[in-house]
Amino acid sequence: MALRASTVTVIGKELAIAWSDGRETYLPLTTLRRLCPCAACAGERDLLGRLMKGPDRPLVSSSFEVRGTNPVGGYAVQIFWADGHSDGLYTFEKLREWGESPPELPPVRELPVLPVR
Repeated sequence: MALRASTVTVIGKELAIAWSDGRETYLPLTTLRRLCPCAACAGERDLLGRLMKGPDRPLVSSSFEVRGTNPVGGYAVQIFWADGHSDGLYTFEKLREWGESPPELPPVRELPVLPVR
């Protein structure tokens, strides 16, 4: 039987998922955004296996706020972030895996501090 999410909702600063097998997963929104699986954020491999990726996007406070979610084909959820980003499809398999074994996060890219005049 395929892994399915019964309910996906944001509670505070976490994405809460109730699974069809009765288990529950709670994932921090900051973790989910930093692990965005879209090609722009995570990159994608070409036919030779080389990772192709554009420059990192700076993340701001609205980057970690969720405006909504949408189920995708019974296998994933699309998250609509407050900064307008919504390209990543988070598969149920990956979300469950992250809930059971938290992943190593990529380094945070700090915004430069501009001098005050």
